[in-house]
Amino acid sequence: MHPRFNPFKASQEAYKAVMALEDYVQKSGLERRFIHLIKLRASIINGCAFCVDMHVKESRHDGLSEQWINLMSVWWESPVYDERERALLGWVDSVTKIAETGIPDSAYEPLKAHFTEEEMVKITVAIGAINIWNRLAVGFRSQHPIDKVANAA
Repeated sequence: MHPRFNPFKASQEAYKAVMALEDYVQKSGLERRFIHLIKLRASIINGCAFCVDMHVKESRHDGLSEQWINLMSVWWESPVYDERERALLGWVDSVTKIAETGIPDSAYEPLKAHFTEEEMVKITVAIGAINIWNRLAVGFRSQHPIDKVANAA
């Protein structure tokens, strides 16, 4: 895969608009683990290697466990996620796959049981924000950095 071009260099105005939405998400008052969960899960669904790489590293940096991070792609099979996280993961899946799911009550009801209306709006805006980032990165084939590999002794 080869990068097409850097969309943010091509349109500083677009970058500023998306960054303003990102700033809102970061300052929204949502728990950091929920923001990580939203960003990582949506990026996995969307097949965005650039964003998965970034959000795995950010999740680790903020102290989330390797198991919590690694099982995100099969969350429904793992008891590592608590009920709030499971409700949120179901919502992320449904909203990210909106054309496929139509966001059914089976995704909404668990979310409603664990979050306020205000939190649900903030969560959904955060899902929308990462989906914008994913579409820009996947659409223009942004490349994630390659980590240096340590030499074996």
